[in-house]
Amino acid sequence: MKNIIPNRVAMIVFAIPFLYIGINHLIYASSMASMSPIPPGKFWIMLTGIAQILAGIAFIINVKSKLAGYLLALYLLLVVLLVRLPMGFHDANQNLMLVKDLGLLAGSILLANQGK
Repeated sequence: MKNIIPNRVAMIVFAIPFLYIGINHLIYASSMASMSPIPPGKFWIMLTGIAQILAGIAFIINVKSKLAGYLLALYLLLVVLLVRLPMGFHDANQNLMLVKDLGLLAGSILLANQGK
């Protein structure tokens, strides 16, 4: 019972970057479209932005957070495999992003296991 408050705080803090990133996906969809490995790029950037915002909201209100966590982990796995790894061979910055996304993927699974 005493772990409920720290777990909720962690879930909320984890959600905040996804809200920010999701909003940025919507605002900068045109300039990010070239990063999508699947055409049409702008559509996928906007769809994933909406998905990240919904996942962030699910974590904050703790409704369907288990589903949101697993779907977010799947999305991050696809980003690692389809975007970060191929781009890492051409852009060293993507290697840092790859490590970040792997950490977020693990965090998503951990939070999914804590969620409802």
